[in-house]
Amino acid sequence: MKRSRPFYGLLLILVIGLGLLSRRLSFWLPDGVNTYLGDALWAAMIFTGFAFLFNRRNTAVIAAAAGLYCILTECSQLYQAAWINEVRETTAGGLVLGYGFLWSDLIAYAMGITACTMTELAAKKRSAFQ
Repeated sequence: MKRSRPFYGLLLILVIGLGLLSRRLSFWLPDGVNTYLGDALWAAMIFTGFAFLFNRRNTAVIAAAAGLYCILTECSQLYQAAWINEVRETTAGGLVLGYGFLWSDLIAYAMGITACTMTELAAKKRSAFQ
């Protein structure tokens, strides 16, 4: 199956918008949701971006690649050299690289990727029966 790049491009923009909005509205969200939502949406953005770029790959490959990317990015936060911390202090650097390693972020990433995976598989299954 080939994914629609225009659809996934719009979906990617939507997920980025929701992720940024979740940080702006963090004071309105319950603590449990606030703790994980931004990171889950970040992982969903990675999944959606990979689905956009590699639109002919199956869902399991996209999910595995997104999971590996998220794990490697989180583990890179264990490296705290001055030069990379300067990059992290910028808005873009902080959004891409994060700031510090947290085990809970890995749980949030798994939640975001799982939600994307299940949604895509359900959509494929539904379209196969129509």
